Amino acid sequence: MSDPQHAKIVYEPPDDDRPASATPTETLLEQQTPAGHDAAAHDPYAALRNRHFRFLASGFFITVIAAQMQTVAAQYQIYARTGSALSLGVLGGVLAVPMLLLALPAGALADAFSRRKIVLGMLCCNGLLALGLAGLSYACADWPTRRWVTAMYLLLGLGNAAATIGRPARTSLLPQLVPPRIFSNAVTWNSSIFETASMLGPAIGGFVVARSITGAYLLASLCWFACCFFIYALPDIKPPPRQRSSSRLADLFVGLRFVGKTRLMLGAMTLDLFAVLFGGATFLFPVFARDILHVGPTGFGWLRAAPAIGAFTMALTIAHRPPIQRAGRALLLAVTGFGVATIIFGLSKNFWLSFAMLVATGMCDNVSVVVRHTLVQMLTPDSMRGRVSAVNQIFIGSSNEIGGLESGLTAQWFGPVISVVGGGVGTLLVVGTVGAIFPEIRKLGSLRDIRPHEPEASEPQDLPATPVAK
Repeated sequence: MSDPQHAKIVYEPPDDDRPASATPTETLLEQQTPAGHDAAAHDPYAALRNRHFRFLASGFFITVIAAQMQTVAAQYQIYARTGSALSLGVLGGVLAVPMLLLALPAGALADAFSRRKIVLGMLCCNGLLALGLAGLSYACADWPTRRWVTAMYLLLGLGNAAATIGRPARTSLLPQLVPPRIFSNAVTWNSSIFETASMLGPAIGGFVVARSITGAYLLASLCWFACCFFIYALPDIKPPPRQRSSSRLADLFVGLRFVGKTRLMLGAMTLDLFAVLFGGATFLFPVFARDILHVGPTGFGWLRAAPAIGAFTMALTIAHRPPIQRAGRALLLAVTGFGVATIIFGLSKNFWLSFAMLVATGMCDNVSVVVRHTLVQMLTPDSMRGRVSAVNQIFIGSSNEIGGLESGLTAQWFGPVISVVGGGVGTLLVVGTVGAIFPEIRKLGSLRDIRPHEPEASEPQDLPATPVAK
């Protein structure tokens, strides 16, 4: 063995209860799988046995609760104040702007600086802005409607700007904290935790809003600040070294180029983008709750929670089963089911049928989330995960907000029922189109076999050759 002082330093993926680190190559060769370890055995709780994942997941849970409560309060309050579906659509447009403008720079930040510190900054900003919403709700209720709504849009837009900057860093923390062999399981549990919080957050939000909208904002602020404890407890891991592009502007678009040449990832993102753009109806829930189903803020909270209930159920099912063997087929069928359930929801005038269909959309969406997020993280080198996560954020996150704008506009022109039903039909058309254009999705097998293709020595390290699924 060569002299340890001259051993080549390489980036070492994380292992159980140990974050990523830089380790001499020779040392890595000596670290073998523990005797008696069965790599093929499936442990549904593998990720939960990882201490760092538990801290990250706990903080994530609290932030989702905060965001969901804040969203329920803001959407219900804006619609109650204006009585206009268009005002909800404009809110979607306002939230989309910072995501479109800041997602790529945020990804570059996540690949260059401490991801933990970026997330802490995002949490503090959102906690302060939630306090601002509480003050606006309590002290400025007598403002003219236009002035008040404009102030709401401004605070919510700033909050989404902070979230946009922090999201690639938070997403990129996960692969640094868990080993690759349990990453798919960690994604599934991460999704389960997200859906659990998304289920509880709107229900709690609706309950609190029915009593005090200001109280909902204050409780959300408390949650944002409480999450700082869990993130601060994580190790502060610097991103692995990377070769910079010739210019800072070109560096921002490395993630876009990587996704563009990785057809499997591009197809999954495209499918999710247009399915959510057309089929997402969440911004119209206040309209359906008050004017069609005739339920109050508590009922609205349960409508918001319904997709998360379905997603939570599906996530638990996936977590207790081996990785999906025909992931591409499952992805296409799931998005098809999402479109069908959306159509039935749009036509329903019964609260419980509407609730059941939203549960079904959540179950289908969770399959899509697990497949897509596993592809994005496992096909991407760690030195690029921030920038690729930023591209994923543009594709998926902005489609939610722009879809809200589309829903608000079509509801204003044609009514909420036609808006939602038309979106469901559009989703079905998207499935057929993407399946035809991207045969790689139809052929995708087990998620366990996803491996990035290592770049050749002559290739730029920041833009490796197209990853493949073996």
